[in-house]
Amino acid sequence: MEVAMEITARHCRKEIEDYGMCVAANPSSWQQQCQELKMKVAQCTSSHPVIQKIRSDCAAEFSQFECCLREHQTAVNSCSAHISRFMACAESVDLSGIGGANPQPT
Repeated sequence: MEVAMEITARHCRKEIEDYGMCVAANPSSWQQQCQELKMKVAQCTSSHPVIQKIRSDCAAEFSQFECCLREHQTAVNSCSAHISRFMACAESVDLSGIGGANPQPT
């Protein structure tokens, strides 16, 4: 997962920062207010094979996390167990043989 996070941070930093600021600024309405920014993050991350593999292999866990966020928009901390399950899944994804899985030093 560290590799995926590094790739995401390297290639999608602006999109992730903009989305994070939007969520923080709109604690009770972020789901609606930040939808466009969420889509920009998804577009950016969907183009990398490592991210695609994690999203594919852990789709159920991520879907459950998103569902929890929708149901608890004003108390997103209620979803920590869901994100933990997604992160555990992502850590277990076999990334061997995927192009770009080994980031170059910056």
